[in-house]
Amino acid sequence: MGRSFVPPDLPLERLGELAGLVRPPVDRDRAGRGHSASRPMTQGRSLIGRLLPAIVATGNGEIRTETPLTGLIMEDGRVAGVEAGGLRMRASRGVLLATGGFEASASLRAERGVPGGAHWTMAPDGANTGDAIEAAVRVGASTGLLDQAWFCPGLLTPDGRPAFTLGFRGGLIVDGSGRRFANESLPYDRMGRRMAGALAPFHLIWDTRFDGLPAISVPPLRPDEQLASGAWVQAATLDELADRLGLPADALAVTVERFNGFAGKGADEDFHRGEDPYDRYFSGGRSCVVAVDRPPYFAAAVVLSDLGTKGGLRTDPDGRVLDGSDRPIPGLYAAGNTSASFTGPVYPGPGVPIGSAMAFAYRAVQHIST
Repeated sequence: MGRSFVPPDLPLERLGELAGLVRPPVDRDRAGRGHSASRPMTQGRSLIGRLLPAIVATGNGEIRTETPLTGLIMEDGRVAGVEAGGLRMRASRGVLLATGGFEASASLRAERGVPGGAHWTMAPDGANTGDAIEAAVRVGASTGLLDQAWFCPGLLTPDGRPAFTLGFRGGLIVDGSGRRFANESLPYDRMGRRMAGALAPFHLIWDTRFDGLPAISVPPLRPDEQLASGAWVQAATLDELADRLGLPADALAVTVERFNGFAGKGADEDFHRGEDPYDRYFSGGRSCVVAVDRPPYFAAAVVLSDLGTKGGLRTDPDGRVLDGSDRPIPGLYAAGNTSASFTGPVYPGPGVPIGSAMAFAYRAVQHIST
C-alpha cells in the first residue's frame, strides 16, 4: 500500500473475551453490535487488538473499564497517581495519560473554538471528553493547539451522524451560496479545513454517471436507504434540486455549467482538481473532474466532521508534560490526542494519530523506566 504499513489480520479467537475491549467497525459500533464472528480484526483494530494480549501476558498490567479519571494525585510537587472510579491508584514512577482528546464535549469545543460539532465527530459516542487534559491543567500543565482537530468531510446519514468520506472520483461540492469553494479531491483534512472557512451548508452534487456515491464512505451507505430517509435528495432538474436544497438556482446552474466546461477541457481552472496524483488515486488514474449533466441529479448534505481533536497537553520529545514555563511536571507524561500533536495544524498522512501515539508513548515509558 505504498508508504502505509498495516498489521496482518487478527482472528477474533486469538483474543477471546478481550475482543470486546476493541471498538468494532464503525457501522456495527453505531448499531450497538460487536465484532462479526466471521471476520477478523483488520488494520487499526488488528493493531490495537494485539496490544491487549501483550499487556495481559506480562502479568504486570491490569485493564479496568468504566473507571473514569477524576483527578491526579500530587505529592511534593510530583504526580504520584490518579483518582479514577472512586479509587486512588498510586504510581511509583509516573503517570502516562493517553485517553484521547475532547471531541465529544460540546462545551469544550465551543470554549476552545474547534470547528464542527460534537455530534458530527467520528469518535465513539460519549467517549473522549477531555477529562485527562482538564485534570492535568489543574496541576499546572500547559496546553497547545486547542482549536485544532483531525478534520474530514462527513456525509449526513438518517440518524444525523456523519459518515467519514474521502476519495471523491466525481461530483462537486457547493457551499450555501451554490458555488464551489475548493478542490473536492483534496486529502480529507485539507478539505475539512477549507470547509471550516467557507459558507455552510454544504452539498455534494452528482448524477447518474455513477452507480451510487462517487466517493468512499465509512460506514458504507446504501443509496436506497439514504434516498428513502431524505438524507439524499433526487431531482429531475438542477432547478428542482436547488429548490429542494434551499440553494440559489441561478448560482447552482452557473456553477455546474462552469464545472462541466472544465470537465470538457480536462482542466479545473478554478481549483486545479486532478492535477495532483493524489486526486486521481481513487479514480484509478482517470480524471476526477467528471461532468454532471445526466439527470436525475442527486445531492447529499456534507458536514465538517473530524477523527478527533489534536490539541492538548504540551510535551517534550520524551512525552513529559510541560508547565507554563516549559518545565516538565515530574511524574506526568502524555501521548496521543491527549497531547498537542507534534504535527501542528498539518495532517501528514493516514495513521499519524495512532502512529505518533505509539511512538511517544514508547519514549515516555523508556524515560519513566530509567
